[in-house]
Amino acid sequence: MNNMINNLPKTESLILVPIYNEQKHIFNVLREVRKYSPEDLLVVNDGSTDESKEIVDEIASCAKLKGKLVIINHLENEGYGKSLIDGINFARDNNYRYLLTLDCDEQHEPELIPQFLEEIKKGNFEIISGSRYLSLQKQIDAPPEDRYIINSKITGLISEITGYALTDSFCGFKAYRMESLKKLELTENGYGLPLQLWIQAYKNNLTVKELPVSLIYKDRGRTFGNYLDDPKKRLAYYQKIIDSEVKKCLMY
Repeated sequence: MNNMINNLPKTESLILVPIYNEQKHIFNVLREVRKYSPEDLLVVNDGSTDESKEIVDEIASCAKLKGKLVIINHLENEGYGKSLIDGINFARDNNYRYLLTLDCDEQHEPELIPQFLEEIKKGNFEIISGSRYLSLQKQIDAPPEDRYIINSKITGLISEITGYALTDSFCGFKAYRMESLKKLELTENGYGLPLQLWIQAYKNNLTVKELPVSLIYKDRGRTFGNYLDDPKKRLAYYQKIIDSEVKKCLMY
């Protein structure tokens, strides 16, 4: 893990950006993040095989981003969930009060960061989660059909189990109160981590609020890169995670 690029005092919030082969988007995303927030920034590079690592290193070394920038590099691809877990652990170990996560594919709008942080700091909710389906006015692009169908099915199931009445269970744009997030024991290294999180949040009585975010697809041809590209297998994988977490809840 790279060290802080300077010795500025730590902010109370940490912004986590997981990346994997995002060389087309990294600079724009990090620039926009810093434009809208002075909070400490953590980039978790999940074993990228393109120029992602070099680009992030160059940004850090040239100090193009003001404030603190920390880089965690995985030697190989360990999974989207593992990147988030490492970021959560870093926030916990360094005593941040709030954690905000957003993806690095330019499908999340950094201009919403202040709104998410303001909402989580009010103290009324412990998770503020973005939703691409909460506002029709924000649906800029149409999602790939299989992703929309699976999201709808899984979100309905999660809502039925937890009572959270979610409209988007997979959105990666979230803000958390770290004091509450510490109660969870997240272990899912893959794309199904959000589902484990929702069930455990319910088990630990965490409160949740959704905020609308834009539905943007910059690259409709983007794949999961493995067996999850098969919609049936992806749905089965998500269902397995939910079943496992529900079973754990019943045991305790």
